[in-house]
Amino acid sequence: MLVFTRKKCQQRIEAMRPRLYSIALSWSCGPDLANELVQEALLTALDKLSQLRDTQALEGWLIKILANAHHQHLRRIKPTVNLDDIDLEYNHTPDHEVDREYLIERVRHAIKRLNVDQRHVLTLVDMEGMSYTEVSLALDIRIGTVMSRLSRARSRLRDLLYDDLHGIVRDIDNVTMIREVT
Repeated sequence: MLVFTRKKCQQRIEAMRPRLYSIALSWSCGPDLANELVQEALLTALDKLSQLRDTQALEGWLIKILANAHHQHLRRIKPTVNLDDIDLEYNHTPDHEVDREYLIERVRHAIKRLNVDQRHVLTLVDMEGMSYTEVSLALDIRIGTVMSRLSRARSRLRDLLYDDLHGIVRDIDNVTMIREVT
């Protein structure tokens, strides 16, 4: 069995900062909130390091702490407007502006409109490349729940992108490809 000192674990935790930031940012948090959530997760992890039973599960443990911090943040804020009720306004149609940045912005916006549980699973599997098992352990949910939430998230994302871009979303299970409709 490998024995890790507290210092070694602290170094591994700190090395996860960029990945945690990427995950928090993909959960539709702006850069400031993503930094705040990562900082909160890292402080919690360092404070509760003695509760980590298996150092091999460190990554999943940190992501679970980050997810909990995100849930706590969402409980603290009270949205004043339902995102589903917002009419998206954009001066250019995809026919006029099909560049990569526009597509990325639309996908990020669509991901923000997913419910938080679907958003977590979608970003961890499709953006972070985690396996269903890793996500199941990180979020403390069953693999069947991971697969169900992922399926619903992909379907909802497909619908949102189709509505938003007036395009065709193909092959969302592997790579999202959007073709403008003329």
